[in-house]
Amino acid sequence: MNNIPQNEPDRQNYYRNELSGFIQKQEQLLNRKLTCHIATFGCQMNARDSEKLLGILKAAGFQETEEETAADLVVMNTCTVRDNANKRIYGRLGVLKSFRKSNQHMRIAMCGCMMQEPSVIEKIKKSYPYVDLIFGTHNIYKLAELLFTMYSEDRQVIEILKQADRIVEDLPVERKYPFKSGVNIMFGCDNFCSYCIVPYVRGRERSRKSEEILCEIRKLADSGVREIMLLGQNVNSYGKGLDEKIDFAGLLKETAKIDGIERIRFMTSHPKDLSDDLITVMEENEKVCLHLHLPLQSGSSRILKLMNRKYDKEQYLALTEKIRSRMPSIAITTDIIVGFPTETKEDVDETLDVIRKVRFDNAFTFIYSKRTGTPAANMEQVDEAFVKEQFDRVLQLVQETSKEMTGRFVGETVKVLAEEVNEQDPSLLTGRMEQNFVVHFPGDPSMIGQILSVKLLSCKGFYYIGEPV
Repeated sequence: MNNIPQNEPDRQNYYRNELSGFIQKQEQLLNRKLTCHIATFGCQMNARDSEKLLGILKAAGFQETEEETAADLVVMNTCTVRDNANKRIYGRLGVLKSFRKSNQHMRIAMCGCMMQEPSVIEKIKKSYPYVDLIFGTHNIYKLAELLFTMYSEDRQVIEILKQADRIVEDLPVERKYPFKSGVNIMFGCDNFCSYCIVPYVRGRERSRKSEEILCEIRKLADSGVREIMLLGQNVNSYGKGLDEKIDFAGLLKETAKIDGIERIRFMTSHPKDLSDDLITVMEENEKVCLHLHLPLQSGSSRILKLMNRKYDKEQYLALTEKIRSRMPSIAITTDIIVGFPTETKEDVDETLDVIRKVRFDNAFTFIYSKRTGTPAANMEQVDEAFVKEQFDRVLQLVQETSKEMTGRFVGETVKVLAEEVNEQDPSLLTGRMEQNFVVHFPGDPSMIGQILSVKLLSCKGFYYIGEPV
């Protein structure tokens, strides 16, 4: 074993070859391909991580299957932002137990944010001992090595790193779409919002070097990718800690220079770090999509201070007014939490006021979820019945204003990226405008991946019906 490389990614390439050899032997014994299934929970960052996990698995020889309960390897990429996400995952583990018993070849692996919580690991070890592999957010690049250890030593493997010790480049990736891709530009978060567990499970901010990011995007463009999404917990703080002098606006400018890339998206933006330079880049460069996801969380300055968001209601309103004045056709979407500790009806009234003034194109509205280990968990919690009542008020207004905002493009001819055949009607294609609105229109599969001119004929609430022109 002295020939095992110590440097990455050479070490993982070695273990991927070792794993591949094991898989080939198993396939000869079983006279069939070994299958894998990845179940992804949570955000775009997790979705991108799952593409990397699947890339590693397919490079080693696994064949992907949609049938989770029949797979030889099930990987659950977990989210822990809200408590109901944890409950869903425990429920799925319970379902898999019987299939694990009846299929001696099935193995279950768990990774992602939920695995970074020590209490979760203890619960899995005690209540779900049939889970074979557990790893976290900082070592997904080691999947081949961890799996080889699990298989070759026939034992449960648990490896959780408290923080990332490196960013490993040049690993296999299996993208969901050949024409668009996410690109991680940074990992972790330094904001420590009082309700959020992400900094504790994803670690502190770490930006990738700009040339490594741009090199990845160039390769994606050469492979046919036309749209990319730059990903980070707070992309607006990109560049901190790097030796080079570059910020997110600068990275966006350099990205836009790459031939073949026609659309650039990004998420998520923190309001406190959104610079005038970034607004200028969005305004002046037609490759940057006119869509900005700008989480509000609350319209009450008192609650925002308790949340440790580092801006107040008036600053948020001034920022969105500036953005809309310079880019009138931009779509602004947001996140809103209802029921944060000590929140009153008057606080919710402030949130409703912001919704009316900003007129969000869409808002993801959540009931506050208490996360053990965060400062908000020790604050005075709010009565559940009161929270439900206030949530309904917020949701109703969001739906009303969003429906009005979505419909404002009816009659216009816009550019739409055709993404897939419509699930309900195979004579239609489904695509997205640069504002991220969904459009259904007549077309055939040969048009998928193209950016087409489509006239918007009608709006059906939160999507459009159109026709190519």
